[in-house]
Amino acid sequence: MKRSLQVGIIGASAEGGWARESHVPAVQALSGLELGAVVTTSQSSADKAATAFGARVGYGSAAALFADPAIDIVTVAVKVPDHHDLVLGALRAGKHVYCEWPLSPTLPQAEELAAAARSAGVRVALGLQARFNPAARAAAKLMSGGAIGRVLGVRCYSTCHAWGAEVDPGMVFAEKPEAGVNLIFIQAAHTIDLAIALAGELADVSALAARQFPEPTVKGEDRKVRRETFDKLILQSRLKNGGTLNAETTGGLPADATPFELEIRGAAGVLTLTGGAPRGFQSGQLKLALNGAPHQIDEGELAVLPIPAVNVGGVYAALRDDIHEGTAVAPDFEHAVRLTRLVNDLLSSSAAGRRREANLWPGPASSPSSSPNPLKEKAL
Repeated sequence: MKRSLQVGIIGASAEGGWARESHVPAVQALSGLELGAVVTTSQSSADKAATAFGARVGYGSAAALFADPAIDIVTVAVKVPDHHDLVLGALRAGKHVYCEWPLSPTLPQAEELAAAARSAGVRVALGLQARFNPAARAAAKLMSGGAIGRVLGVRCYSTCHAWGAEVDPGMVFAEKPEAGVNLIFIQAAHTIDLAIALAGELADVSALAARQFPEPTVKGEDRKVRRETFDKLILQSRLKNGGTLNAETTGGLPADATPFELEIRGAAGVLTLTGGAPRGFQSGQLKLALNGAPHQIDEGELAVLPIPAVNVGGVYAALRDDIHEGTAVAPDFEHAVRLTRLVNDLLSSSAAGRRREANLWPGPASSPSSSPNPLKEKAL
């Protein structure tokens, strides 16, 4: 019998947040995983979180977690600028790592962490949880079985509530490109990653990034801030298999109206994934239809999870099995490097106003590591 893997979650606050909504219930519910520890910014809040979540121990510092010999997996679920040092510390301690996407706000840092993971010889997983949604996995199975034949075209509309006319005071930092928390890196990357997982690799990209709300108001305050990133992306691409991809990702929609629809049209049929959530479809539930008829989904061990934890639970299950079975199902840090390059391709295409060859799977970086941050380039 395989022993349960002990998980330590950095960023699991009892007060709220994404880790409380998704990571904690996923670890608590899945067989073969146990919540060994939680880490917050102080010992008192860590103790409170450990009590609330039933963790063995709470730590007020990540260093204490890394030194805990009982911990097998370290989860990094904090702000993106803090990922680098925490992931590096966990890898140096010989821990397996689950890190939220984006792995890093810059390509050089992503490349460094990918190299560190290779050297450490551990298993890592990236929080691109949409590809583990039960409906998405069922769609992939149908496609591999030839249900719709050769892919002709993909059409996608992906929305979220964030990056609108207002910004929470605690998220003002995200208006700066260096934060790595923006619509292109988050919502668009999740969307395109799912499309690629289902329909295949991109041959090229032609993108248009825009600012719908260039000066959002800070909620509860009489001031505006300058939006230096983008809140809308329109993408046209050719697939390497000969099909096409059209995708629109947009922020700033009302929280109760954030639809998602992905249609894959093949020579022999049509698959459609629909859903949506205020945080983005990647945090919600998806439904699958084949040729217009609803398709029954078997959620397996994920069925007991609350909706925000289902997709994240899929990543944990893949990482658990990768560790025990020696497989490589969970997207790793090499995947993060390639997806970061693609994000740079999108932004460069928009800034230059021309189509670019896609360098996602695999290939050299589309721009030198020393080049200016493309998030700072002007939208067309």
